[in-house]
Amino acid sequence: MGRWNSTTVPDFILMGLTDSAETQLVLSVLFLLIYLVTVLGNTEMIMIIRLDPQLHSPMYFFLTHLSFLDLSYSSVITPKTLQNLLTSTKSISFLGCFTQMFFFIVFGAAECLLLSSMAYDRYVAICSPLHYSVIMSTRLCCALLAGSYVMGSVYSTVNAVSMSRLHFCNSNVIQHFFCDVSPILALSCSDTSEVELIIFICAGSNLLLSLIIISGSYLSILSTILKINSTAGKKKAFSTCASHLLGVTIFYSTMIFTYLKPKTSYSLGRDQVASVFYTIVIPMMNPLIYSLRNKEVKCAAFRFLQKTACSRQLK
Repeated sequence: MGRWNSTTVPDFILMGLTDSAETQLVLSVLFLLIYLVTVLGNTEMIMIIRLDPQLHSPMYFFLTHLSFLDLSYSSVITPKTLQNLLTSTKSISFLGCFTQMFFFIVFGAAECLLLSSMAYDRYVAICSPLHYSVIMSTRLCCALLAGSYVMGSVYSTVNAVSMSRLHFCNSNVIQHFFCDVSPILALSCSDTSEVELIIFICAGSNLLLSLIIISGSYLSILSTILKINSTAGKKKAFSTCASHLLGVTIFYSTMIFTYLKPKTSYSLGRDQVASVFYTIVIPMMNPLIYSLRNKEVKCAAFRFLQKTACSRQLK
């Protein structure tokens, strides 16, 4: 099934996470529940922020798009994964595979840069509170957001174009549950050294740029917080960025573990677990992190529920 004599395969076979039918059933139920929570949580987050005037600030503007990106790249991966778990059809077309990979990289790279924009927003809010509204203008927020999407699209286009030139003449079996970069490169019968270098530069520059901005922002934030005399003031300042810092730590640790490590240390099992975490689990966790640890979001959600209940009673 997995051998081809031509230089281009018509489709790929996604082997998934396990061959056990029982385990596949358990995973399908688990992933379906996680995906439903992801869709509901991120959609609710977007609606609450959009409908509540008190949340119309730069921080929540970025948080709205973070929810959109989480919802988007989870939807690129999870539905196809569920189909493969629930049916015997595990194939994906050549075009479909590269389309999935393209949009996954677009949304993933854009999220990295968006998280750095959110870190800069927190830096301005804590280190320059009197000038916050002037610095974080609508124009700057829109520019940072547009830059995230544009750079994500550029990175993804470069990766997709370079990989589409590879020849696949041997196996068409992808040892993964979605079309990720490393498993596809492993199938190619071409010399992949140049493509690997391009991908490493793109992924490395994206992660490095965003990490420099995030690290610089939080070092300045920490320095400012330590200068605050009152304990209550320190707690209040730290609480404004605690949720973002937690989200950044979880997201970047799994991304770096998966993509920025030596090829010799590649392990299918470990990489699949990490991939499940950042493609399926993290998009579900972000709405919980930013809502449960944020009083303004919880109050806005309560007001939203009250309005919904009142409108139903009036009907």
